[in-house]
Amino acid sequence: MEPDTQTFTCAMIPPAPVTLDRREGPFGEVVLRRSGQHLETFEIIANGCFLMDTSDGRSERLLIDAALAALPVGRTGPSVLIGGLGVGFSLVRAAEEERWGRIVVVEREQAIVDWHREGPLGRISGAALADPRTEVLHTDLVAHLRTATERYDALCLDIDNGPDWTVTEDNGSLYSPTGLAHCHDRLTPGGVLAVWSAQPSPAFEQALRNAGFSRVETEEVAVARGVPDVVHLASKAR
Repeated sequence: MEPDTQTFTCAMIPPAPVTLDRREGPFGEVVLRRSGQHLETFEIIANGCFLMDTSDGRSERLLIDAALAALPVGRTGPSVLIGGLGVGFSLVRAAEEERWGRIVVVEREQAIVDWHREGPLGRISGAALADPRTEVLHTDLVAHLRTATERYDALCLDIDNGPDWTVTEDNGSLYSPTGLAHCHDRLTPGGVLAVWSAQPSPAFEQALRNAGFSRVETEEVAVARGVPDVVHLASKAR
């Protein structure tokens, strides 16, 4: 008996994504939706641009692990600033690691904070948000780096699809010479800057060197299709 090709084909087509919340904020529209064959994946869309989802998370965890590994040996209770709450993978990874001391998350979209504190993303980040080391700041990362006085042992930044593919135009200043100078100022001696990107950027590596960072390197995470996700790492001299 011949298989019903039409029925088989239809069964393999995933359902259309389901929008859970849609908000208009000061930086444009942000959307939370579910997708996938069984609508098991959460996605965040910013101004029509896919930002991140819960399908993998390896590179978001690497952002935290690589920064910790690059810190000077023997540093106790290092502090970390995570730029962008996203779907929560980086925060969760930081909270799972007992060696981190203070964990500060900067998120400019109130909607994303709400989806974690009161919405469906809480199932991912609930325990990490309740960790006494964790503090969430509702503010713009670029402005915070420019005006803050506190220094951190690590800056783990994931607010765009990379230095060459920003979510909003204003974010581009983060990767400029002035923005990287602010990052450098916010680090303790020997501190580490880690920046997530959806693709390698040799130009950004050079920009980090030009900004006075040392030990500039890139770690890759293979993806199912296309170029690998990467974490750009750079250290401040001690």
